[in-house]
Amino acid sequence: MKKILIISAALFMFAAIAKADDKPISADQLPDAAKTFIKANYPTENILYASKEDGLIYPDYEVTLANGVHVEFYSDGALKSIESREGVPADLIPVQIVEFVKVRYPDAYFVQYEVDKRHFEVKLSNRLELKFSRNYNLMEIDD
Repeated sequence: MKKILIISAALFMFAAIAKADDKPISADQLPDAAKTFIKANYPTENILYASKEDGLIYPDYEVTLANGVHVEFYSDGALKSIESREGVPADLIPVQIVEFVKVRYPDAYFVQYEVDKRHFEVKLSNRLELKFSRNYNLMEIDD
């Protein structure tokens, strides 16, 4: 009987995870902080697509702008990640990370920036991925 209950619980959890999918939303349905971020950093760009991903606890939001910039936000509207082939503006990235990259990789620019509870991660135009602790210490380099 215990096995049946455990298997049933596991199946229920997998079903709940599988249900977490993107649902298109209007730009007005984004959290205020996300709308403020877009207005402040991309004031002339239109939102082509916005979606809400219902997670197990909190939703995440994804936005694609007309210029190809892809931005993800946490449920409160805080920046989760930003990606652009043309380059992510350095002023969106902590100055300590920007300075580190300027010194060691002067010809590279940022194409992706991710914020996590425990670390920051950047992807550079030279294909390097750098992971920094919350104290801005380099933790990992991936090429």
